[in-house]
Amino acid sequence: MSLFSEVRAATEEALTRREAPGQALAEDAERVARACYDMALRFHRGGKLIVFGNGGSSTDSNHVAVEFVHPVIVGKRALPAMALTNDPATVTGVANREGFEEVFAHQLRYFADPDDIALGLSPDGRCANVLRGLEVARDLGLLTVALAGGDGGSIAASPKLTHVLVARSTDPSVVKEIHVTTYHILWELVHVFFEHPGVLGPEVIK
Repeated sequence: MSLFSEVRAATEEALTRREAPGQALAEDAERVARACYDMALRFHRGGKLIVFGNGGSSTDSNHVAVEFVHPVIVGKRALPAMALTNDPATVTGVANREGFEEVFAHQLRYFADPDDIALGLSPDGRCANVLRGLEVARDLGLLTVALAGGDGGSIAASPKLTHVLVARSTDPSVVKEIHVTTYHILWELVHVFFEHPGVLGPEVIK
């Protein structure tokens, strides 16, 4: 087999490996839509989105926040959002004093309001600090939304979370890609609800 043939076969395998997780996300359409509606309700009440995750997911958290605060599509409503990994002094300070498991929970206690939304990202569903942050957020009255991967791990197993959307793959790259697609859909559908007056209440936030 030539090198070109090997690369072509590897390309086909890589693309095929992404089909099932993508289809599974499509099959979760109602679950995703319900999460978007609940998020839109919180924004409508004046809440903000608070996003967090570790490593590459911390970068995704920044991506999510800026998507809502500064929409790339002209004419879309800007909505308040923040990422908890933007301040390394706070993250490392809390980790040093309280432990790494508390880096998100601690910030949520001081930054969050009951009408807010907590969105936690965990590629394997087993990030202890993401789960801790989501559970503390729920105790504070926030809407909780988690993006997990694999079998959902301890995050999917938690009875305290409102919405858990799982990228059904054990391949970290595929999970990452499904998560990016998912949070783009969350952004898009939240705006769909805002574009239908009366769905969220008698008035829409300015």
